[in-house]
Amino acid sequence: MALAERVLDPADLINFDALLTSEELALRDSVRGFVNESIKPNIARWYEDAVFPLEIVPEMAKLGLLGMHLDGYGCAGRSAVEYGLAGAELEAGDSGLRTFVSVQGSLAMSAIYKHGSEEQKQEWLPQMAAGEAIGCFGLTEPTAGSDPSSMKTFARRDGDDWVLNGSKRWIGLANVAKVAVIWAQTDEGIRGFVVPTSTPGYKATPIEPKLSMRASIQCEIELVDVRLPGSAVLPEVKGLKGPFSCLNEARYGIIWGSMGAARDAFEVALKYSQERLQFDKPLAGYQLTQQKLVDMALEINKGFLLALHIGRQKDAGTLDLHQISVGKLNNCREAIEICREARTILGGNGITLDYSPLRHANNLESVRTYEGTDEVHTLILGNKLTGVPAFR
Repeated sequence: MALAERVLDPADLINFDALLTSEELALRDSVRGFVNESIKPNIARWYEDAVFPLEIVPEMAKLGLLGMHLDGYGCAGRSAVEYGLAGAELEAGDSGLRTFVSVQGSLAMSAIYKHGSEEQKQEWLPQMAAGEAIGCFGLTEPTAGSDPSSMKTFARRDGDDWVLNGSKRWIGLANVAKVAVIWAQTDEGIRGFVVPTSTPGYKATPIEPKLSMRASIQCEIELVDVRLPGSAVLPEVKGLKGPFSCLNEARYGIIWGSMGAARDAFEVALKYSQERLQFDKPLAGYQLTQQKLVDMALEINKGFLLALHIGRQKDAGTLDLHQISVGKLNNCREAIEICREARTILGGNGITLDYSPLRHANNLESVRTYEGTDEVHTLILGNKLTGVPAFR
C-alpha cells in the first residue's frame, strides 16, 4: 500500500511512516491485523478472568514473532526495528501479550542462542520458534531483584552432574514452560542452566491475585535438588554479563512496546472525545480536552522517534548500552502518564474494561518495574553522566 493510500495513525503528527521501509510497514501491518482480529476483541475477558490465552501461541509462531530477531533454527531473522514495530503493535493489544513474546524470544531463546552449545540450540530453538515449546527465564529471586548478584540459588557439582537448589520469583510463563533458563551461583561464579521443567524438583506456582498484567503469567519457582547433566550448563558465558545481555534485548523491546500501549490509549480517548457530548457539544471541542490530546500525541511521536533511533543504531551495531536505559526509562514513564491522562477524558466510563487506557496504565506499572526499575535506569544514566556509580 502506497503511503498516500495509508491511513495514518491518529497520533502521528510528523508522518512517522515515511521513516520506515516497505518491508517494515508490511510487517507492522500484519501484526496490527493479528492484534485487531485475535487480541483486542478478547482482551477484556482475558484480563478480567486473569487468563493467558495459550491458544494464540501458534498464531504468533506462524507470524514469525517468536525469536523473530534471531537467525537460523527456524527463527525469522528480522531486524531490531522490525522486532520493535511488532512489539508496539502487540502491546497496543496488551502488555501481557507483548511480554510473552519478550520472555520467549528476548530472554529464554536469546540466552540459548547467545550462550548455549550447538546441541542446546538444535534441541530447543526450533521448538520454541514454532511455539511447540514455551520457555522461561529464571533470574529474579524473592530477595534479589534489582541486585541479581545477591542471588541465593546455588548449583553444586556432583560428579559429572549439577544439583540446583533455590527459588526464583516473578518468572513469566514458568508454569506453562517446557524449558527454563535458570541462573545460579556456582563455585566458579554465576552460570546459566537449561532446565527441562519436567525435571524432578522443579515446581512453578503462579503469583495471584494481581492488579496488573492479569492476561499474563508470573510465577514463583522452587528448585529442590534439581539434578542436571553436565551438558545442561550454558557453556559460552560466566557471570552477570550472561543474563544482562538477554535483559538488554527485553529492555529494547519495551522501548517500543510501551509506546504501543500509549498510542492505543490515545486513540481510544480521541475517539471517545469526538463522540461523547457534554453541554451540547463533543468533548473534543473543548480547549482543555484538546490540550490533553495534543500533549499526549507529542509524547507519542517523540517516543516512537526515540525507539526508531535506538533501533537503527542497534541494527547498525553502533548502539551504546546506556541508550537502552534512555529509551526504557523515558518511554515507560511517558506511556504511563499518557494512559492515565487518556482515562481522564473517559471520565467514569474509563474505569471499566470496555475501554483500554486504565488497563494499559495498570499493566505499565509492571512494565516500568521489570527489566530494570526507573531507579535502576536512572542510576545507569547517572553513572554515564558523572562517571560515578551510585548503586550502593
